[in-house]
Amino acid sequence: MSQITNSILMIKPTGFTYNGETAENNHFQNPITTQTQQQISENALREFDNLVYKLDTKGVNLTVLDPKDNHLNPDAVFPNNWFSVHKDGTKVLYPMFAKSRRKERDLEIFNLLEKNLNFKIKSTVDLTIYEQENLYLEGTGSMILDRENKIAYAALSERTSKKILIDFGQKMNYNIVHFNALHTVNHIQSPIYHTNVMMCLGDSFSVICLETIYDQLDKVKVLNSLEETNKEVIEITVPQMNNFAGNMLQVIGANNSPIIVMSHSAFESLNKTQLKKLEKFGEIVFSDLSTIENYGGGSARCMMAELFY
Repeated sequence: MSQITNSILMIKPTGFTYNGETAENNHFQNPITTQTQQQISENALREFDNLVYKLDTKGVNLTVLDPKDNHLNPDAVFPNNWFSVHKDGTKVLYPMFAKSRRKERDLEIFNLLEKNLNFKIKSTVDLTIYEQENLYLEGTGSMILDRENKIAYAALSERTSKKILIDFGQKMNYNIVHFNALHTVNHIQSPIYHTNVMMCLGDSFSVICLETIYDQLDKVKVLNSLEETNKEVIEITVPQMNNFAGNMLQVIGANNSPIIVMSHSAFESLNKTQLKKLEKFGEIVFSDLSTIENYGGGSARCMMAELFY
């Protein structure tokens, strides 16, 4: 199961709030209207703690951090956007669209991981220089990595640059399957900001919102790649995607058993047939993340940075 891991890093949402800068192209975010900032902070922390508790109960090896000055970072709860760690000992640092998010890149975290988990990062691929060109690639938000077959699936957007994808592919020896995925926002078709809200990849399955891939050649390209790598396709609808049903992650729990982590809203949106298909690939674990989803525009998968070592 080299596609999935038992080790996850999560960052406490100490400074969580609605970020107008990220909302420019993350149309899953909603502005604050009915809650106070204190209520939002308290609810986000409670949702985070509940998810951590459930994952811990299921035997997931969690590293939960609250880095220095974390209270100044409204989106720190989504650490998978600024780095990824790979089994060969490589860490990759990614360029991010919002200047307010670049402060999340705290390299001391890697020292803590090496100390606490007893592994060594052997090399670094630093793509952050692309921020000088106003080009971005936001980690495993922008890319869905098939780590076993060395394929990166990516929906192009303002936050997912084709140029950087090619560079990532060359540096990390990944084949790139890029495509366009669109959704309707205020009666206008706009790129979906992150691939991981419309697609998830497990060890033997893929959850994907094919409705968002309008170009038939793109759709065939994606489906052919999934078929060639023996992934069972579980299709979701746009309303289900809007409830973050694409934003799930398969991880390893106790006794080397896979679990599939998602939010309560995602779980409630799925029908019995879809759930039955998913349950073949692991126990479903879900938790209420409504505050984080509503104001942050991300869900369960975004909150978990996978650690491979």
